[in-house]
Amino acid sequence: MADPRYAKLADLLINYSCDLQKGEAILLDMVDVPDEMTVALIRAARAAKATPLVECRHSRVTRELLRGTDESHAGLMKGLELARMKKVQAYVAIRGAHNASESSDVPSDKLQLYSKTLRPVLDYRVNQTKWCVLRWPTPSMAQAANMSTEAFEDFYFNVCTMDYRKMAKAMEPLTKRMKRADKVRLVAPGTDLSFSIKGIGARPCEGLRNIPDGEVFSCPVKDSVNGTIAFNTPTIYAGTKFENIRLEFKDGKIVKATGSNEKKLNEILDTDAGARYIGEFSLGFHPHIMNPMCDILFDAKIAGSLHFTPGQAYEDCDNGNRSAVHWDMVLIQRPEWGGGEVWFDGECIRRDGKFLPKDLQPLNPEKLK
Repeated sequence: MADPRYAKLADLLINYSCDLQKGEAILLDMVDVPDEMTVALIRAARAAKATPLVECRHSRVTRELLRGTDESHAGLMKGLELARMKKVQAYVAIRGAHNASESSDVPSDKLQLYSKTLRPVLDYRVNQTKWCVLRWPTPSMAQAANMSTEAFEDFYFNVCTMDYRKMAKAMEPLTKRMKRADKVRLVAPGTDLSFSIKGIGARPCEGLRNIPDGEVFSCPVKDSVNGTIAFNTPTIYAGTKFENIRLEFKDGKIVKATGSNEKKLNEILDTDAGARYIGEFSLGFHPHIMNPMCDILFDAKIAGSLHFTPGQAYEDCDNGNRSAVHWDMVLIQRPEWGGGEVWFDGECIRRDGKFLPKDLQPLNPEKLK
């Protein structure tokens, strides 16, 4: 018998996140996901009188394809994937890879070639469809979170099916403040960074595009970033784990990058010219996500966190930066992580992970749960 939580999550994804309408088509992109969850999504889509298309992938198979990819293969994949994406109005991807490092031994040049070539597919999906992306709980995720498999599954469904409508209302004042703001300053141990977000805009993330969700993002004016930021959470990018990343900026550009796997870190930042500039700045506040687990869909929403993103900017908060890279790097500012402050135009809006102004306090964990 299928877990009833599957149907609850499917209903959220189809009817809230994608707002799927009668007559629309949706692509369900499933990677190492139980068939029962795929079936729940198909049924929810059909109940909405929409047409589901299904792609079932496996991370080990994808690794083998990437290890031998070339311009011919990547180009063929781009054509097929883009043609299919243009036939649908909505897209849900659930990724349940049992090994988060499955692609760690794929050569960097192969990954770069593939990501560059298929970037138009991602751009079309992000900008032209109603989409939502999430992970599927696995034992490796539970291990990364230092939890038992059963406890992590309970945590996962609690996080993913929270009251996102309540969250959406609470984030409206922060969105307005970010849209008005010019000068931003970030302060934390090893961090003193200043930049402008004037005229860029802001976008609330309330469960429509990522699950779990819980952030408001903007983007620095491309050449405005100066100073240093030291990230205190580990991150996995292209199958490789990085820790203690420290970035130094001058006039928007990363002029020095240090940390574990430093050679590969700089190889990624040298993917193209845009990879050394920033494409996103965001504040995270999901009340149930407190600690990192090397899964950016969770880590980017940690309560009291922010992320700063080398690479591609989103078109709806755009500074013009273009890159095959989009790498969210997370800094937690709660006291147990060293504390820190976020300043907008000379006003401290968040200290040690807690929002200070009255209109922003509903985003603090004790109010949002």
